[in-house]
Amino acid sequence: MGLSTRFPHLSRPAHNGTSIAIYRKGFFAKPPPRRKCGQDESHPSWASQDSAFRGRPKSTRHVNLSFLFPHSKPSLCSSQLDALCPQGYVRVATTPGSASSFGSLQGAISPPVADDAYPSDLAAVSRPSLPLYNLDLKPVEKERRLWGAWNYVGFWIADSVNIGTWMISSSMIAGGLSWWQAWLCVWVGYAISAVFIVVSGRVGAIYHLSFPALSRASFGVWGSAWPIFNRAAMSCVWYGVVAYIGGQCVYVMIRAIWTSWDAAKMPGAFGTSATNTPEYVSFIIFWLLSLPVLWFPVHKLRHLFTAKAFVAPAGATAFLVWALVRAKGAGPIITQPSSLQGSDLAWEIVKGIMSSIGNFATLIANASDFTRFARKPAHAAWPQLVIIPTSFAITSLYGILVSSSSAVIYGEYVWNPVLLLGKFIDDGSSADRFGVFVIAFTLAFAQLGTNVSANSVSTGTSLAALVPRYIDIRRGSYICAIVGLAICPYNFVGSSSKFTTYLSAYSVFLSSITGVIVADYYFVRKGFLCVNDLYNARTTGPYYYSYGVNWRAYTAYICGILINVVGFAGAVGAAVPQGAMYIFQVNFFTGFGVSVGVYYALCKLFPVPATSKVWMEIGVEDEDFRPQYHDEKMPDEVMDVGVAELEPKNPKKVA
Repeated sequence: MGLSTRFPHLSRPAHNGTSIAIYRKGFFAKPPPRRKCGQDESHPSWASQDSAFRGRPKSTRHVNLSFLFPHSKPSLCSSQLDALCPQGYVRVATTPGSASSFGSLQGAISPPVADDAYPSDLAAVSRPSLPLYNLDLKPVEKERRLWGAWNYVGFWIADSVNIGTWMISSSMIAGGLSWWQAWLCVWVGYAISAVFIVVSGRVGAIYHLSFPALSRASFGVWGSAWPIFNRAAMSCVWYGVVAYIGGQCVYVMIRAIWTSWDAAKMPGAFGTSATNTPEYVSFIIFWLLSLPVLWFPVHKLRHLFTAKAFVAPAGATAFLVWALVRAKGAGPIITQPSSLQGSDLAWEIVKGIMSSIGNFATLIANASDFTRFARKPAHAAWPQLVIIPTSFAITSLYGILVSSSSAVIYGEYVWNPVLLLGKFIDDGSSADRFGVFVIAFTLAFAQLGTNVSANSVSTGTSLAALVPRYIDIRRGSYICAIVGLAICPYNFVGSSSKFTTYLSAYSVFLSSITGVIVADYYFVRKGFLCVNDLYNARTTGPYYYSYGVNWRAYTAYICGILINVVGFAGAVGAAVPQGAMYIFQVNFFTGFGVSVGVYYALCKLFPVPATSKVWMEIGVEDEDFRPQYHDEKMPDEVMDVGVAELEPKNPKKVA
């Protein structure tokens, strides 16, 4: 069946196979004869075919064009491709879940393999494309697409129960909102975040691509390095923050056993620092206990999230009930009014909504890192739309009620739930200390799961894309842990204002990146991607642009940052106009909106290659993925094909 019949919107003349003869001035539908897989190279029929093929002039040699049609199966079996694989190519073993292993250069013919073994088991990658490919970057094969709808439900339930969520919602109470106003902010903020998660993650569910590979389509095969690095750097900072909060849980656990483990009574070695010796030692203990978890591959971590989905909510519920009992019910909490009025109240509500969205800034940017493991695209859509706002709203309500209870019990807001547990130790019995230990353990376990799901995996995936020859997800995760330790995360959690300011600054950079990627996929390419070319360093590839960088994407990215940069300066203490501060209050929307608009306009004025005229998501299967071409002598200029530039040969006959 011709390709214009299968995909009429690709605007490609129909031909009888995916391997077509390319002349400098035309297309001809006569592919070279196939050799049966397993047939020896010395077989007379193949010897004549091979000599005939190799003897043709360079301008008329046949080249596989499956990179233009991701659903098209390579016309040559893998043993033929091995025979054509020239000097300068590297053989890569691609066992799922293993680390990258790049072999030595070879030009010899490899033993014949079965047709279905290529390319999921073997792939030939050219030397220029080595910085673009390893096993963690390739599209997820069917054997590793193990996440169903309930896995995503459990994942988000587990991720929602963490102290960071409690701190955000509780800081709204500390900022002057009533409990229902703070909860309204949480519902709105996380509902918006869920929409962004589904929109950003759809491409991963369709094409099974990670964020680093996807960003190459919009920023260029080399230009994607900065967004990837930006995402990795932010995740490292966030990893340190979450780990330090987990260390506070360990501190409370130790103090519940030995009350002498008290930061107020033990001599400190940090002077006027934001931490002290007992808390820092507890942080190191949590950090060390987290390292073994980073060893496991991503598709096996669903068991950790399932366990957390049961353990963490149980501990959070016990904490809530305990706090309400000590506050003598929910009556005083519900009747507490807001301390703000007028525009101050309105902007505090906006700030609360944006804090909730800022908590999801990294997850929105790299949603495809997890949606690529979905069995079906629908499994990563509706379950996330429903469970994200619901689970995070319930957890935030726990935090709001517990924080409000602290004002009733102690006469002041204790916005960090771990500090509130510490106060329970001070005025409690041995039974109370046991209860504190159990609750602190569940919260520490929750922090561990959150750090893995939201930070270490994302950083590992990003670093694997930056240096794929030497780093895989596992090594990248350990690098993330080391950097998270080195950035002194305790400086970020000293007060609620510092924490929310950090979240706002976080969104400034990632919202522009997300805007460019979303605009490129949905509005410019209309869902069409040449997956194989995302791993291709040829200068004529559709994602090479200018020296591997898409200047349109960077222009839009910078514009999205510039609109918020003045307000960001004001947030850190500089004197700026009040209007700039108002813009900064909604920095995620302004950064995202400006980058989307600018990128779309630039692509209309200066079109990019490999786009579709109508919406077309065709996905990619294991047998379709092929990271590099096998004919190095093919002139670059004949491969420069614009998918959307050609019209169907006989449009009236298209089925």
